[in-house]
Amino acid sequence: MTSYADKKNGIFPSVCSLDCPDQCGLLVHKKDGKIIKVDGDPNHPVTRGNICNKVRNIAHRLYDKNRLQYPLKRLGAKGEGKFVRISWDEAIETITTHWKKLIEIDGPESILPYSFYGNMGNLSAEGMDRRFFHRLGASQLDRTICQMAGSTGYKYTMGGSFGIDPQDTIHAKLFIFWGINAVSTNMHQWTIAQKARKEHGAKIVVIDVHKNQTGKMADWFIPVFPGSDGALALGIMHILFAEMMVDEAFLQEYTIGHEELRNHVIQYDPATVSKMTGVSKEDLYKLARLYGTTSPSFIRIGNGLQHHDNGGMNTRAIACLPALTGQWLIKGGGAIKSNSGYLSHNSRALQRPDLLKNKNTRVINMNLLGQALLELDPPIKSLYIYNSNPAIVAPNGNKVRKGLERKDLFIVVHDLFLTETAKYADIVLPATSSYENTDFYTSYWHNHIQIQEPVIEPYFESKSNTEVFRLLAKAMGFDDPAFSETDEELIKQALHNPENPYFDGITFEELAEKKYVKANIKPLLSSKLKTPSGKIELYSKKMMEAGLPPLPTYIPLADDGDFPFLFVPAPTHNFLNSTFSNNEKHVSMEKEPKLHMNIADAKERNIEDGDVVRVWNDRGECILKASVGKDVLPGVVVSQGLWSDGRPGTKQHLNALTPDRLSDMGGGATFFSGRVNVEKVK
Repeated sequence: MTSYADKKNGIFPSVCSLDCPDQCGLLVHKKDGKIIKVDGDPNHPVTRGNICNKVRNIAHRLYDKNRLQYPLKRLGAKGEGKFVRISWDEAIETITTHWKKLIEIDGPESILPYSFYGNMGNLSAEGMDRRFFHRLGASQLDRTICQMAGSTGYKYTMGGSFGIDPQDTIHAKLFIFWGINAVSTNMHQWTIAQKARKEHGAKIVVIDVHKNQTGKMADWFIPVFPGSDGALALGIMHILFAEMMVDEAFLQEYTIGHEELRNHVIQYDPATVSKMTGVSKEDLYKLARLYGTTSPSFIRIGNGLQHHDNGGMNTRAIACLPALTGQWLIKGGGAIKSNSGYLSHNSRALQRPDLLKNKNTRVINMNLLGQALLELDPPIKSLYIYNSNPAIVAPNGNKVRKGLERKDLFIVVHDLFLTETAKYADIVLPATSSYENTDFYTSYWHNHIQIQEPVIEPYFESKSNTEVFRLLAKAMGFDDPAFSETDEELIKQALHNPENPYFDGITFEELAEKKYVKANIKPLLSSKLKTPSGKIELYSKKMMEAGLPPLPTYIPLADDGDFPFLFVPAPTHNFLNSTFSNNEKHVSMEKEPKLHMNIADAKERNIEDGDVVRVWNDRGECILKASVGKDVLPGVVVSQGLWSDGRPGTKQHLNALTPDRLSDMGGGATFFSGRVNVEKVK
């Protein structure tokens, strides 16, 4: 394994570690051992040298004056942020001594890991950590906060996270970006769409709740009511069938349930769907006819529409559309929700679930953290948090923070910064950045595996996840060989996945030499799908057995109280969830949090553009600046970004407002299905 960390000067290959579908190839410039510049790798076959400002300015984050340098022990009250430096030996001893007592008195399930993909490296996110907590016997975390609802809905239809090769979308003549602000969150798919528009006149349509940067750059922006995406898809289906714009031969050969669907969508006539979605009948006909008569047509299904009570069904309904028009057989046609199935590594070898002795160990949904900390019996007595910042990112945030305040809850946080969550910790451990680690990456959009070799030395006393969990395992007395394996050995085990034919022939040695290797992708319908029937399931018996409607069906959002506005806390351009929200450079680029609202709603409340407003419901409140216009429909308000609320005089903890209900399938989050009220601050 190569390491560039000891080389003081030069330009070195790297990978972006952010939880973003693009997963760019990078070139890192070093001088005197420090990163001074980050560029895109022009030789990467997909990202082609283009990177976002988040990563272009990553050095400001890596060398931020507030980055953690040493292990810390809390001195003050939880949340106060008073700590003293300690040694790694003391930190590890304190943690493991506490855990040994907890296991003896309360059992191992009193301990809960809480993590997600703040670092998308597979070793960092799901390697030695999973092995350790399996061996410990800790409560298991159901990591469903991001994409699980939509992935489940898509899987019922298509058998897994498989779409078309994004490189083929250059051939599309119609791009529909549905529930995704691609300019900010999938910039290379947007670049491909722009190139297709320039070179052969492709049309770009954006469907979303907010006319964000992507909507403003589209040929046609279609605003919809939050959570009505499934109804819009069903309305399109109604017109496609009624006006005979479906590919009957494709339906016969590659799908099941098309006759049932044909009869089912009769009820979703344009007048009915218009009331459900806010899309006029005229625009509904125009959209359906555009989709039904343009080929190749491509739908990029975003994350936004799945963060609703009906999020899984929203995605399932949209996933049916390419089958109706036979687009899966046409180069450049079809859809992408996620392509992670093509790059699925050997997770059992990496995570070692066999180390968990009690197969009935309880599983806790990460979206219900507040409830779990305050109500679970027997209670959680210790949290180990890494790759996540739940005090900012978890729904129903005030409930989460109330749980974190518990005096009997022993909390350890491993992070790069003293985050909002870390301020509640008893022990804080300094984490390395991805640029200091060995790891491998698998995109969930393009089809390339990439390797990360250390570019810089660890920052002061910071350590990687794999290193920390080896230390914890040793201190706990775990002598299993699983905890002595090197990072290189872990990568080799993960890459050996006979169950994934797309990995066939890909070796660690090839990856180490080439830095990125493309999976052996074949046309999606060249073999049977992984659905029960092997076909695209427009009618799903498996859904019926799970107590869900077997056909795509519009189900309204759950009752969230009598507040007048549907509230959507969408992503922002210069942060990724809470990452960068505490870094001065990125905050200065994003400027300030705003609440976008319709001019009619603002006028009714005597609110003008730029006014400070209070946004509240029964869960919490925020103080934001109003952005008044026509970028959202009446009755809808949208904010962008998860802002740090650690700055004096701010009240911008947006997830204090969001519900912690679970989605219709997959146990996903329902961030975008909350309601709020808004008033001008006098």
